[in-house]
Amino acid sequence: MLRRALFALPLLALPARAEDLPPAPRPVVLAEDAMLRLGDLFENAGRLANQSVGAAPAPGRRMVLDAANLAAIARRHGLAWRPLSGEERSIVERPGRPVPREEIEALLRLDLARLGAEAETELELPGFAPPLVPLSALPEIALEAPYYDGTSRRFSATLVVAAEGMPTQRLRIAGRALPTVPVVLAARRIAVGEVVRPGDIEERRIRAERVRPGTAQRAEEVIGRQMRRPIGTDLPFMLVDLVAPVVVAKNQPVLMLLEAPGLALTAQGRAMEAAALGEVLPVMNLASRSVVEAEAIGPGRVRVRAGAVPMIVARRN
Repeated sequence: MLRRALFALPLLALPARAEDLPPAPRPVVLAEDAMLRLGDLFENAGRLANQSVGAAPAPGRRMVLDAANLAAIARRHGLAWRPLSGEERSIVERPGRPVPREEIEALLRLDLARLGAEAETELELPGFAPPLVPLSALPEIALEAPYYDGTSRRFSATLVVAAEGMPTQRLRIAGRALPTVPVVLAARRIAVGEVVRPGDIEERRIRAERVRPGTAQRAEEVIGRQMRRPIGTDLPFMLVDLVAPVVVAKNQPVLMLLEAPGLALTAQGRAMEAAALGEVLPVMNLASRSVVEAEAIGPGRVRVRAGAVPMIVARRN
């Protein structure tokens, strides 16, 4: 008899089966579908778990079911649960993701262009937040009744969003379509004297009213030019700050070339001024000490004009 009692003790320590545990509301529920089921709200709902109890919140929304709501749901579906206190509740949340704003704006631009707006505009949408759809849904978006006033540049439309697992949403949107212009921005900080390379720039469109006169608008206006002033990252290039790159520096030794029909001479000289490619500068012939005008034709190289007359250089005391 004693042996049988000892054998039974381990059985008493076994955990209860799930179907034998009493149902209990879940404090937090993450709804993945459009419909809530009893098993979403209650643990240990057993064979009643798959019964539908109502619609889940819209994506990105939440709802709170208090003890009275939970008791009514349990009673309606034959679940043996009653609240122990009025503090019991379930917070039901449904995750969602926003419709990509760029997709909405691209659709808007197409319709506004058909109504007379510029093709590339900046859309000003005050207070607009893209609607949310279920995480796994592939939404379809459309516009209804688009309107555009070319004088004020104001527009309005109804945004229609349809996706599986949610009712179709209709949202009225309104704003302004503002014209933009191309600008060239610095992709990095560039110091004085640096020559701008293709990798140093970024081309972008900016609202026209924010662009100052004299702003570079094409890459060819910037690439290969030398900076007269430093510029910071993401700032626009100003044409006045860009000059042809210096190929001959002031006081730099240069090779002087004199070319004439049947004649080609070279001499060593010293540049009296800095010059960019193609610019004219005074150069001193180191042998004769005479100063003549020459054209900068490359790094450290100048071409003396045929028949150039020596220049008189005033010296400071």
